[in-house]
Amino acid sequence: MSLSSSTKEPVDHVQTPEKDVVDRRVRPGKASKEERRILHRVDRRLIVMLGFLHTVSLIDRGNLGTASVAGMTKQLHLVGMRYSIIAVAFFPPYICFQALGPVLVRRLGPVRYLSGVCLVWGAVMLSAGFVESWSQLVGVRIVIGALEAGFFPAAIYLISTWYTRFEIQKRYALFYLLGCVASAFTGLLSYGITFMNGLGGLTAWRWIFVIQGLITCVLAAIAYFVLIDFPDRMMHKQNRFLSHREYEIVMRRIDNDRSDATLEAFNLKMYLGAGVDINIWGFGLIYFCSTTTAYALSYFLPIIFQKGMGFSTGVSLCLFAPPYAAAGIVMMAASWVGDRYRIRGPIILFNAMLSLIGLPLMGFTEGIAPRLVGCFFTTIGANGNIPAAMAYQANNVRGQWKRAICSAIFVGLGASGGMTGSLVFRSQDAPNYRPGISTCIGLTGLSIVLVALLSLRLHYLNKKVDRGELVIGGLPGFKYTL
Repeated sequence: MSLSSSTKEPVDHVQTPEKDVVDRRVRPGKASKEERRILHRVDRRLIVMLGFLHTVSLIDRGNLGTASVAGMTKQLHLVGMRYSIIAVAFFPPYICFQALGPVLVRRLGPVRYLSGVCLVWGAVMLSAGFVESWSQLVGVRIVIGALEAGFFPAAIYLISTWYTRFEIQKRYALFYLLGCVASAFTGLLSYGITFMNGLGGLTAWRWIFVIQGLITCVLAAIAYFVLIDFPDRMMHKQNRFLSHREYEIVMRRIDNDRSDATLEAFNLKMYLGAGVDINIWGFGLIYFCSTTTAYALSYFLPIIFQKGMGFSTGVSLCLFAPPYAAAGIVMMAASWVGDRYRIRGPIILFNAMLSLIGLPLMGFTEGIAPRLVGCFFTTIGANGNIPAAMAYQANNVRGQWKRAICSAIFVGLGASGGMTGSLVFRSQDAPNYRPGISTCIGLTGLSIVLVALLSLRLHYLNKKVDRGELVIGGLPGFKYTL
């Protein structure tokens, strides 16, 4: 795929921009005290609740590693590629149903759709604690993949409708950070659950699925009463948590930033046609490169600690926490820098370099200390690039339906990374998993190349906007964020 520049953008047209429109839209002023108060109220209802739902989604799709070291491998006879098949079974339905999420969340509303689908997949996850064979667990993973497919693209689409372009990376980072915190404490939670071994006739790994599925169902019920709708729909409802004037302020800020606060009429041809924008595939491939490593870590890090470094089951589960805690701190700091200085690509390059330092330490050094350091650097870099790539894509898309289909494509490519990460770390490659490590190194290097090519392309197109030769997305003065 070439990322070379072209004057024929799929949704752009040439028009002479009006200078006053450029100044007002492209450089919005700093949020006032009242605006910050409104946004903080939205954050508490939207970002925090979605973050908790994302937390349980990450736990429910990534708890195989902790269940494996807690005895699942032996009891279900996971020999050969069986563990990898169980891990990868989640992703085909997850990828296939991505495009439905943004449409369904608009049709059904975020409250009913997001809380409902979360409740169902929590119940299915709970049922995984009662499977009798590895093939039944494959079936459970397929169903969970289909149910979770629409959640993530719908969530990032919903978030993008409430905030301006240079407020969004901090929100994405907080949204994803809650998932990282969950990942950090999943090992500790799983270790605590292992003490329930034998309770009620269930072994420890079965209790991991039951308890975590039950937590998901409880959070889904809470979400029904906490989540909020899209801003353009909320302002017309009777039960509003903001005043009509406050909704108007939110809508005006979005219009001043990118003029897409109001939903345009749905058109299937335009919805699907937006997917031909080459920029979107570039952003998606960067996300694919990041998620390959991130998913591989969530599935295999406890196993690497146990089999590769010789730690006990308890220590392996507890060691899962510190790298993710460190990733959360660095992620929030990098997101603040990205929003403060209005940069996206350099943040991705920084995180990719951390991964390129950590991956060789994990796979090609001797001794526990350097390998542990490598785990930290890799976890920080790979997970830090998840919200960074989200913001990179969200900043450079205009129009709500285009934003919706691009979210689906973007997350679909990320799920493909999860499939890749599940397959390249093979049981026969333990304890060093060098083929998987090498694959992640190559994809991290590819993400650096993609950022460089996209930066050149977007810079070239921004120069055309400056010269009055191009209007991006039908909005005079709109420029890509590098």
